[in-house]
Amino acid sequence: MNRLARVLGLPLVALAMVAAVLGVQVAHGGGDFEPLRPADACAERRVTSRADGIEGLTERLVLLGVNDAACTLRVSREALTLRLAQPGERTDAEVDALRQGLLLAVRQLDATGTLPPVSDLLDEALDQADLNGFLEAAIRALPDSVVDGALTTDDVLTRAIEDLDVRALLADLDDPDELDAQVQAAVTQAVEDALLDRLRDLL
Repeated sequence: MNRLARVLGLPLVALAMVAAVLGVQVAHGGGDFEPLRPADACAERRVTSRADGIEGLTERLVLLGVNDAACTLRVSREALTLRLAQPGERTDAEVDALRQGLLLAVRQLDATGTLPPVSDLLDEALDQADLNGFLEAAIRALPDSVVDGALTTDDVLTRAIEDLDVRALLADLDDPDELDAQVQAAVTQAVEDALLDRLRDLL
C-alpha cells in the first residue's frame, strides 16, 4: 500500500515543483512575457550572401527587395511572405511593391558600391547560356574594359527587373518558405538574359 501511494504521489510532487518554478518566474516579472515583435521592414538592413557571382548578387537583391516591398505595404516581412503564399489573385499594390522594392534594392547596392562590374558576371552567364560556339567565343574575347565601358551592372539589373513578369511569378507561389528562392531564381534568369542581350549589341 505504501509503495502504491508513493507511485501515485510522484505526479503530484512533479506538479508542485512546476508550480513552484512558475511562481518564482512570475515573482521576478515572468508574467509580463510578450512575444517577439517582427523586425521593422522599414529599418535599414545589411545583407550578405553565401554564394558568389550572379546567384549571390540576386540573393542580396531579393532579400532587400522583399523587405522594401513590405515597408511600402506597411506590413512586416513575415506578414508579406505569408500573404503572398495565399491562393488567389495578387493585387496591383503587391505586384508594384515587389517590383519597386527590387528596383530600390538595385539603387541601394549601387549606392554602397557593392555591385560587381559586368565583366565579373560574364563567364557565369555564358556558362548557363545556350549560344552557338562562334557567338560565345566572340563575347568571351571582348576585353573587360570594353564590356565594363559599355555596360553597367545597375542598368542590366534594372532592365531585367522591369521586364520580369512579377504577377506570373507570384501566381506560382504557394509556400511562404519558397518566396525568396523562387523570386531569386526568376531574377537570376532575367539578369542572365538581359546581360547576354546587351552583350550581343556590342558585337
